[in-house]
Parts: sequence; C-alpha cells; structure tokens
Amino acid sequence: MEHAFLPVSKEDMRQRGWEQCDFVYVIGDAYVDHSSFGPAIISRHLEANGYKVGIISQPDWKKDDSITVLGEPRLAFLVCGGNMDSMVNHYTVAKKRRGKDAYTPGGVMGKRPDYATIVYSNLIRRTYKETPIIIGGIEASLRRLAHYDYWSDKIKHSILLDSGADLISYGMGERSILEIAEALDSGMAVKDITYIPGTVYRTKQDEINAYKPVFLPLYEEIVADKRKYAESFMRQYENTDAFTARPLVELYPNKVAVVQNPPAKPLTTQEMDDIYAYPYTGTYHPSYEALGGVPAIREIQFSLTSCRGCFGGCSFCALTFHQGRTVQARSHASLVREAEEMTKKREFKGYIHDVGGPTGNFRKPACEKQMKTGVCLKKQCLFPKPCANLKAEHKDYVALLKKLRNIPKVKKVFVRSGLRFDYVMADSDDTFLRELCEHHISGQLRVAPEHVSDSVLHAMGKPSNDVYRKFLKRYERVNRLTGKQQYVVPYLMSSHPGSTLKEAVELAEYVRDIGYMPEQVQDFYPTPATISTCMYYTGLDPRTMKPVYVPRTPHEKAMQRALIQYRNPENYELVKEALYKAGREDLIGFDKHCLIPPRKLAGKSTKKGNVRKRMGKNKKKFKKKS
Repeated sequence: MEHAFLPVSKEDMRQRGWEQCDFVYVIGDAYVDHSSFGPAIISRHLEANGYKVGIISQPDWKKDDSITVLGEPRLAFLVCGGNMDSMVNHYTVAKKRRGKDAYTPGGVMGKRPDYATIVYSNLIRRTYKETPIIIGGIEASLRRLAHYDYWSDKIKHSILLDSGADLISYGMGERSILEIAEALDSGMAVKDITYIPGTVYRTKQDEINAYKPVFLPLYEEIVADKRKYAESFMRQYENTDAFTARPLVELYPNKVAVVQNPPAKPLTTQEMDDIYAYPYTGTYHPSYEALGGVPAIREIQFSLTSCRGCFGGCSFCALTFHQGRTVQARSHASLVREAEEMTKKREFKGYIHDVGGPTGNFRKPACEKQMKTGVCLKKQCLFPKPCANLKAEHKDYVALLKKLRNIPKVKKVFVRSGLRFDYVMADSDDTFLRELCEHHISGQLRVAPEHVSDSVLHAMGKPSNDVYRKFLKRYERVNRLTGKQQYVVPYLMSSHPGSTLKEAVELAEYVRDIGYMPEQVQDFYPTPATISTCMYYTGLDPRTMKPVYVPRTPHEKAMQRALIQYRNPENYELVKEALYKAGREDLIGFDKHCLIPPRKLAGKSTKKGNVRKRMGKNKKKFKKKS
C-alpha cells in the first residue's frame, strides 16, 4: 500500500474524516516526508501514538490568514524553523544573502523569514491568543538559552522569550513531544508542564520548581561581561548529558526565569528501529513537482541514517547540544529493511549514497558506562588523545556494510558521512579500512583534518596533525594491498579562533606540499551553541578561560581563506598582503617552495625588465607547479 502524506489542507482533513487536528505543525522547509527531516519524524511519531497532525509548510508570514488554513488545533501548534537554522540557511559567513534554498521547492530563496521560529510563533499568537505553542528543531534547540547571535552581533534572549512560545522541545524531541502531547491531552495547562526532560519553560522567579538547579549568570551580566558569558556557556556545555545534567536556570529582568530541564534519555535500538519504520513516503509533497521538486532530497533520498549522537567533541560543532555525546544506533535488520524498500523505488539506480550519521563510523557509545552513568563531564573521548576506556572497533559497521551491499539490486554502498580518522587509528585492525577502500569509496576518501597547526587543532578540539599524517600512511598502505590508487581529499577550515596569519600560512604551505588546490574552503561560521562561537565572541577558550586569538575582521578572514587557495589568480593581492603581514616574503618568488611569483608594482620602474625576463623564463615552470 502506498503511504499517504499528512494533511496540508482542509480538503485533506475531510478525506480523512477529521474535523480538527490535534496538532498543527508549522515548518520553515518544504514538506518532505523523509526520516532525515525532523518534522517528518516528530509528526509520524505523534501519528503512531494516535494523534492527528496537519502540516503548514512555509506560510506567508506577511499574511495572518496563512496560519489558519487548517484551523485551530485541539492541543497545540508545533513550530520548526527548518532542518537548518534559518540564518545559516539565508546567509554566508560573510553575511551575504545566499542565492538558493535547498529546502524550498525549486531552490527558491526567500520563502521563509529570518529567525523563522520567532516570526512563525508571533504570527500564530496574533490570531490564536491562548493556544499552546511548542517550538523545536535545530533553531529552537540551539537558541534555548541566551546566546550570541553572529548576524546581529548581539547576545539574544532565550528564543522562548522572543517567540512568545510556551515550551521548547529541544534535542531530537521524540520522548519530550510525546510526553507533552499526553500532558495536554489529559487536560493539563501548558504552564504546568514543567517537569519533562528535554524541555525548556519560562516561569516567575519566585515560582521556580526545579530539583537542585544550577543558576547561570544573570542575563544582564552576560550582556555586560564576556567572561561571564563564557562561564555561562561552559556550565551549559557540562549539562548536556541525560544521565548527569541538572536543571539550568537563567534569570531575566522583570522577575522572569527560563528553566532548562535535563536532556531526554537516549533512545534504545528498538526505539530507533520503531521510529525509522514509520510509514514515511520518503519524498517531498507532490504539490511541489511542478515547481521543480525540493533539491535537498537528492542527497538523502537513497541514504541510510544508522546512528545519532557523536562523542567526537569538535569545538565548532553543535551536536553536543542537540543530539548529545552518547551514540544511539539502529539494528542491522532495520537498516536492511529500509534499503530493500529503497530498491523498489523507480528512481533507485543501484547506489546507496551513504550509511551513517553525524559520524559514520560511530555505531555504539564510546565506552560501556555511558548508557548507565553518562559521559565524563571534564573529559572528551577522543581529545586530546583517545581515552583509555574507549572501545575502538568497527566490526559491527563492517558487518552492516556487507549485508547492505549483498542486497539484490544494490550495485554499490557508499560511505559519505564524516569518518573520524583518529577513531580509525585507535582501532589496530585494518579490516574496516580495507573494506572501505575496496567497496565503499570511489577514487577519493573525504576526511576532515581541518588544519595542520597543532595550536589551532587544539582550539578546534581535533587530534594533532601527527595523527592525520599517520592515517594517510596507513590509508596508502591499505590501498596498495587492494591494488587500487585512491586519494584522500581533506576538508580544511580557515579563520578558526586560534589561527593567526602565521598558522594560516602554515596551512597554505601544507596545501602546496601535497599539490592540492581546494575548490572550496570552509570559513569558520560562528553558529549558536558551539565552543568555537563562544571563543569568537569572547576571545576566551571557555574550557580554560585563557585568551585565544580571533580573526574577526572580514579582511583578515578573506586573507586566511585566500592563502589556502593561493593558486587562484584572483587571490593574488590578498595572498601577497597576508605574506607581508606574516613576515613571510620568502614565499614570494620563483623557487619551488614559493606560493606566488613577484608581480610588477604599479608606479615603480626599478628593474622591471629583469622581473619580466625572470617571469617569462619561469612561466612554464610556474604553470606546471600550479
């Protein structure tokens, strides 16, 4: 039987015999009923537990009646800004408007507002004064307490206050949203729902009812003092584990308090299997077909989510705040069933594009104690070196990949999720790396060393460069055993806190030495709820409270990015300026170690002819080097 989309109109409701929805879900993305989309999971989870859910996708926020198309829900409005923070979706790190929105039909930009969760919630509240509003998704989750907002360059309130919503369901949300639904369905007032893990609520300061809460610095304090902001952030970071976290309380003017309950417990394998077995249609709503479909589906339609959570602990990643550090995995049987269903789709060409999650080669918690007593508060599993208690092995993942590639009609199973090479190195068995090289990549393996300077890597929470170099040697050796010639393509990041021009030049020299010309460079983007963003705003590493250098101006960031792409002629002047500022004029010349040749200086006549002759003689040599 073909699976049906949830109602998007009154006519859809009538066809189902509904007079009223229990929940109306307002989302900033196009309606895509695929398990890679948070709203699809939450709506199907509620449906599976007997609730009627309707979808309003990308309402026109300039028209009040755009929010009334399904009528008032019986229990609550749910609001999600989209699979990405709406500001990241709209703007580059240079704060320039992006040209396309992969989560909108036809890739059209401008179909959702900036700060979408706030705008949609305010839109609902103008019409429905008393109906509960529950916000969730990545935007609400990472802005759940006061946070630095890069786009306005200000400290913003908890999104709960600016949106006027009643509750935040943060993290992945399946446990908390069901408990909220059951409480509302029982007749409980939304203001009394203050006890559910994975939620944030507001209350009066003299009515706080939390067990052994941790009081964060006052909102006025973190606005006035960057050190206080860093202290507040670190307390939040240390309270992201479901087993050890305590309630957090943030006090605001006018006797308002925002209270964050501890995170919801991780899902069991059976619960993960159940959630991914819901009757998703696996694609976008058919009403988008005439508009060209939804571009985001191309990358995920034939991919498998095998796990959640990440104990990698990269400073620039918000996964610790959203999914947590405890890895949760689906069973082999669940993933094989989903893959078999994929092969029945007309569009399937024989290729499973990915099998993974935040980190593809994590299939279980880092150590046995994590599912019983939680993760360590003051220690990371892989940084600065793998913990002695880490259980690094890939047997389960290897067995899963073998089962998937043996399914009839499957030609190849790719692994494109980020792989932690330091976790691979912690596993002395070559089996996984050999399987990967032999069956699951095609010519190139993408990994993310991010940088080569150990001081920058330390700020990033990444392993030392020596670990990456040893991985490259091991990868090359294993490839020789398979008889294949395959390469590593490194992801590199410019302008991360801790990187001066000196370290940026060091990275450029590495790119030169390996003969690599990256087409794109990831410039550090200060998004909410990361250690790196805290560094960017405060100039302090919140883990140590020691000062850290921050490349802050657009011009310096442009120079650091240009150094990595020094072969691009358009970057010449930026690269030259950066080299002079770094005192590395030795890298301007015709020797093989140089990054750029000298160029004739405008308005000067000294030895121009000699320079032209040298450039002419070395033209072929420089082209070859480039």
